[in-house]
Amino acid sequence: MKLENHLPTRQLQALDSAHHIHPFTDRGALNAKGARMITRAEGVYLYDSEGEKMLDGMAGLWCVNLGYSRPELVEAASRQMSQLAYYNTFFQTSHPPAAILAARLAELAPGDLNHVFFSGSGSETNDTNIRMVRHYWASLGKPEKTVIIARKNAYHGSTVAAASLGGMAFMHAQGGLPIADITHIDQPYWYGEAGDLSPDEFGLQRARALEAEIDRIGEDKVAAFIAEPVQGAGGVIIPPDSYWPEIQRICDEREILLIADEVITGFGRTGNWFGSQTFDIRPDIMTVAKGITSGYLPLGASLISDKVAGVLQEKGGEFAHGYTYSAHPVAAAVAIENLRILDEEKVVETVRNKTAPYLEQQWMKLAEHSLVGEARICGMMAAIELSPQKAERSAFAGDAGVAGLITRDICFANGLVMRSVGDAMVISPPLVITNSEIDELISLAIKSLDMAEKALSEQGLMKAAK
Repeated sequence: MKLENHLPTRQLQALDSAHHIHPFTDRGALNAKGARMITRAEGVYLYDSEGEKMLDGMAGLWCVNLGYSRPELVEAASRQMSQLAYYNTFFQTSHPPAAILAARLAELAPGDLNHVFFSGSGSETNDTNIRMVRHYWASLGKPEKTVIIARKNAYHGSTVAAASLGGMAFMHAQGGLPIADITHIDQPYWYGEAGDLSPDEFGLQRARALEAEIDRIGEDKVAAFIAEPVQGAGGVIIPPDSYWPEIQRICDEREILLIADEVITGFGRTGNWFGSQTFDIRPDIMTVAKGITSGYLPLGASLISDKVAGVLQEKGGEFAHGYTYSAHPVAAAVAIENLRILDEEKVVETVRNKTAPYLEQQWMKLAEHSLVGEARICGMMAAIELSPQKAERSAFAGDAGVAGLITRDICFANGLVMRSVGDAMVISPPLVITNSEIDELISLAIKSLDMAEKALSEQGLMKAAK
């Protein structure tokens, strides 16, 4: 039965095609087929304008941690709008949601991340972090410490500065990126780049690339190193166990700040409140967004250590930086309620002790499929690598990403939202997904892999690169 909708699908698609420019989209290709119109959602399911139901294996865009249609979050936004819909935090003013949320984040965050600077997104937050670490060093009389080291294939946002921090070549090819004083080292991608090295050997090698880069540039010029605990948009790249301890050692011994980008891994995604707890990282600054409101409203924040905040307060003077919507009261109110639900319903504990172990058990079975070269998982984020010759971890001979796109489209047609990153398929479902819904996800994934393997064979694409 077709859902009630104020306009038919084709009219909506025509309006969208004529006026809406989509992010990360080939507009010509999209307009040729028409956008899928999502009209409502509940729990872990999406429904489109034609009444089709889909299990959202990506939690929107890595963000809908509590699932869709939580009335408490809607009510929190409504209450706050009726009291104070907006006010800024410039000019020595604040409001209750900003103060209460900042205190709650300081309570939840690991270590001494006791201070918060609010923004509207992860991209804005990482722009803030660039400004902040350079101002920090300048306040200490070291204005030459401006270089920030990041990783290839990392994703830190899409603004000019945040995309420069990210290490994605196809993004750098547009808009004259990266900007000055940002450099990149290789990623800890064992499956695709380790060759014959064991995971531990490879993890140490890739971590020590940071030390080599600091020496190449000069420690007196390096301000910070930024990295995601697990690279999300890069393909759910989970570093070997040896990687993060060595990175932490290097940052501890060198005079540089460590920024953990937890836009995806924060608020329960890895089975702890933060990925830094999962990997025993002690960041000076943490980037958060997405799951802070379960995606119901835009909000981001830098969580800042006592060390950094102390220097800024004592020596930094005015930090000439901010946003109209920093600590927007409605977004902050929704975040407070979101964090309350995550805590009181023990969502993070359930992920860690029940649903994530079950998902791992079921997900790793996909490694047995003849199209899958590797399955990997960390909490509620996982990936499978597609390969024409799984034993050799071979890439496809054709254009990179074609197999992934074919598989993604088949998943969508089968009612499963699973994202392709190159020729890897990734998931990041809502944290409230149940074991029975995990069973459904795995069943749809197996069905889609079977159909994708058949389609790739029929198109002559099951050939390994030499």
